[in-house]
Amino acid sequence: MSKEEKYGLLVKQVECLVEGCDNSVSLMANVSAAIHETMGFFWTGFYVEKDNMLKLGPFQGSVACYTIPHGKGVCGTAYERKQTIVVPDVEQFPGHIACSSLSRSEIVVPVFDDMGNVKAVLDIDSKELSTFDATDAHYLEIIAKTISRHL
Repeated sequence: MSKEEKYGLLVKQVECLVEGCDNSVSLMANVSAAIHETMGFFWTGFYVEKDNMLKLGPFQGSVACYTIPHGKGVCGTAYERKQTIVVPDVEQFPGHIACSSLSRSEIVVPVFDDMGNVKAVLDIDSKELSTFDATDAHYLEIIAKTISRHL
């Protein structure tokens, strides 16, 4: 199955997961699990904006950093810029925060509220270099938009 086909099915699954869900923690947990299992990434999860920091939310994978300041690392930079960031090699990203030395590439997608403010970021890491591309960004942004009204 191609990457696009996997993402197409994943988007449909996420649309089903949001139906009737009124618990943001449960939704983030199930969405991170669905992405993680479908795509086979190393680490998949959310950081939620709270108290002027990004705080660790539900995730799948190894242990992670508890907090990330706005503007720091890939997550904090995506938050500050309000845009998806694709990093082919985390060693080349200025200020990268290494929660795991096994992470080699990363994508971070902001999740916006109705006013255009970032309320969370979807963070995904891979053990391989150059894992993420425009296809990942496109479909993960669709997923972020799909769940945004439920967080």
